[in-house]
Amino acid sequence: MRSSGIRPSVNINVVRGIIIAIVIFIAIVVLTSSNLFYIMQRVEQQEVGVRFRGGRIVDVVGPGLYTDVGFYVELKKVPSSAVPFTVEDDEIITQDKQRLGLVVAGDIFRPNLSQADIMKAYWAQYSELYLQESILQDRVEGLARQSMKVCIGERTFNDNVIGTARDVLRECIDTELSRLAENYGLQISNVVVPNIILSNEAQALLDAITQSRLNTEKAAQDKLKAEAEAAAEQARQQGEVRVAQSRTQEEARQQTTLAQLETERAQAQQMVIEAQKANELLTAQRNFEISQARARAAAEQAKADLAPEIAKAELYKANPEYVALQTALANASAFKATDKLIFTPLGTIPTIIVPGPGVQPTIETSPQ
Repeated sequence: MRSSGIRPSVNINVVRGIIIAIVIFIAIVVLTSSNLFYIMQRVEQQEVGVRFRGGRIVDVVGPGLYTDVGFYVELKKVPSSAVPFTVEDDEIITQDKQRLGLVVAGDIFRPNLSQADIMKAYWAQYSELYLQESILQDRVEGLARQSMKVCIGERTFNDNVIGTARDVLRECIDTELSRLAENYGLQISNVVVPNIILSNEAQALLDAITQSRLNTEKAAQDKLKAEAEAAAEQARQQGEVRVAQSRTQEEARQQTTLAQLETERAQAQQMVIEAQKANELLTAQRNFEISQARARAAAEQAKADLAPEIAKAELYKANPEYVALQTALANASAFKATDKLIFTPLGTIPTIIVPGPGVQPTIETSPQ
């Protein structure tokens, strides 16, 4: 026996209603999500991010990725790159009632990350200037025209146009425009005045002034040229005289120097000769002294060597008896045991010749 299941009936209209309600809810969430959150919003390298919550600035951030969730959260991006501007005004009146046209160009910079306080302070009033480049350019061009009129109106035609006056004019416009831009939290840089537009009357006047100045400068240059040529000729002549004088003085100086060198050389030779003579004399004197010393030494040595003999001679001279005794002793010592005795007369001394090869013994016994 099979039991039969009971399936509840599904109301298609209810399902459709639920789906439609879900879709409507999702659409509402999507439409309102821009004020509830932002996810991975990128701030580029040349941008500054301004984060809002509840309609108030909570932070100023640099390049990066940012996410926030809450009521009325928002991230607005302000470019930090330069915005160029160019302003042309065809008719500006100078102090002396001359008409000038002027072109001024430069760059505009909005507050950057290092100027977050300025961004917060001026956002409520000038956020459109920071976010919309066209509005920013229009505002700065108006400020530039005002600066041009102020600077040109303070000066005469010549002070605005001729010579270095253009540099002074550019500096004035730069200073005045920067002062006005500070009221909007802006910075102005690279201000230039590429062109000054002149009316026909002003151009004719400027041409006349320029021609007059050129004529004056040419006359002055001609005068300077004549004076320079005269001075150059005079300098040339004076130079020739100075060269001749210098040559004469140099020759005299060289001759004097040569004479001094000859004198010094002769003196040096004389000194060498005198030194040689002095050395030779000193050498001779030293050799003489050495010879004398050697002679004295030899004499003393001779005296020392002859001293015993001299002493004997003095002894013999003072004692003749002693001499006789020594003579006898000498004779007596001359005889040997084998010798014969020789008798001689009293007062005589025998002379004995010792025999040798070819010699006959002789005895001299004659009296003396």
